[in-house]
Parts: sequence; structure tokens; C-alpha cells
Amino acid sequence: MDENNLIDMANRIGDFFESMPDRDEALAGIADHIHRFWEPRMRRTILAALDGPPTEIEMTPIVREALLRHREALTPAATTA
Repeated sequence: MDENNLIDMANRIGDFFESMPDRDEALAGIADHIHRFWEPRMRRTILAALDGPPTEIEMTPIVREALLRHREALTPAATTA
């Protein structure tokens, strides 16, 4: 997964929700969208970008806040093989 592409996608989701007057609702909306429509490895990659070195594309503050606040819910369950 290209983390720069995922960050760009998340930033566009954040742009949509940022216009909401209720910040908590916007943060929940971003997290809910990513949880519902992104496959587990996409979510793992963007969550890893939170802790990794700076990337080519910077995560917007609202997306970073949404991911940090809802990190536990966004983290895919461990798979057993």
C-alpha cells in the first residue's frame, strides 16, 4: 500500500467532514468512513504512518486527530492463520 496515496485519500475525506459545525461529529465521521470502506491493510498502513517518519504528503490536522482519537476502533483485529 502506498501510504502517500492513502494519506491523500484520507485528507480528501477530512476536507468533506471539516465543514461540519460539530468537530466531534466530524472526527467520528472521518473514522467511520475509513472503518467502513477501507480494507484492513489500508487501515494498518495509515495508522502506521501516524508513528512513522514524515511522508511526502502531510496528513491534515483533522485527519490526524480523527485517527488518533479513534485508533483503537480503526485497528484491524489480528488474524490467526
